[in-house]
Amino acid sequence: MTSLPDPSTPLSADTAAQAFDLLFDADLSDEAIADFLVTMARRGETATEIAAAARAMRARMIPVSAPTGAIDVCGTGGDGHHTLNVSTAVSLVVAAAGVPVAKHGNRAASSKAGAADTLEALGLNLDKAATTAEATLADLGICFLFAQNYHPALKRLGPIRKAIGERTIFNLMGPLANPANVRRQLVGIARPAYVPIYAEALAELGADRAMIVSGDEGLDELSLAGGNDIAEVTGNGLVAMRRLTAAELGLSTHPVDAIRGGDATHNAAALRALLQGEEGPYRDAVLLNAAAALVVADAATDLREGVEEAAETIDRGLANALLNCWIAYK
Repeated sequence: MTSLPDPSTPLSADTAAQAFDLLFDADLSDEAIADFLVTMARRGETATEIAAAARAMRARMIPVSAPTGAIDVCGTGGDGHHTLNVSTAVSLVVAAAGVPVAKHGNRAASSKAGAADTLEALGLNLDKAATTAEATLADLGICFLFAQNYHPALKRLGPIRKAIGERTIFNLMGPLANPANVRRQLVGIARPAYVPIYAEALAELGADRAMIVSGDEGLDELSLAGGNDIAEVTGNGLVAMRRLTAAELGLSTHPVDAIRGGDATHNAAALRALLQGEEGPYRDAVLLNAAAALVVADAATDLREGVEEAAETIDRGLANALLNCWIAYK
């Protein structure tokens, strides 16, 4: 194959693999790359194509060593709800509960404050966090993997994606290309219809255990507002679908606006208050999603136990202490 295939119909596994190798490595025009990505996105990417793109990114990323059982808690972003940083808070709670978390993230793209922005506002030196990532993951059980530092192959595509101005398959790639090669994940996706497709891709990629979740409002995390679609991936490659509401776990229902965020300073203050025991919708959202992450890590037997464990971790001050140690890490 010397040129990109026609993506107007689904690609086979071999053709998709060759296509993404070409996309990253061949001397293709910007127009050819843009046409390929836009046509595929408008048709709707398959699990096989998503898995092929992920493998191509993984083969070209800068890897990070991680303890056995490390997980990631990451959403695809782009849900347009501008909520507080739920997955970042969940990462701290889950790590404080004893599960190593290799948090993959970036600065805000469509929101006012992404994981990197909020952690920086909390006092985390992102440059130092990058150089000490393996050490903090081993010593503290948490690290932040700033995506732009680990995926040099994406640099060429950045201007093309910006010029396209609409989502492509690479808007789905962040959670699938964690530099720590985690095999357990809680993934939020902003489009409920993609939950089973994304789960099939993770199964193809050999995940040990994963949950792919989406709120009915198009939220890229488990929502307190209404129903949630969940796909559970187990190590044998099976995908099981289920529905969930917060009320089933004894948590209060809140509209999405109840956890609307602001800029990095605002979100950082809210996250710190949460870790210091402040109750309310933000805490409930974090408990709900932390419960799912703990189940994925086999650190809780079910979601109800996960909620209790997450609450205890916050209330004992463990997550707040972990954040302080991370910020002060030399």
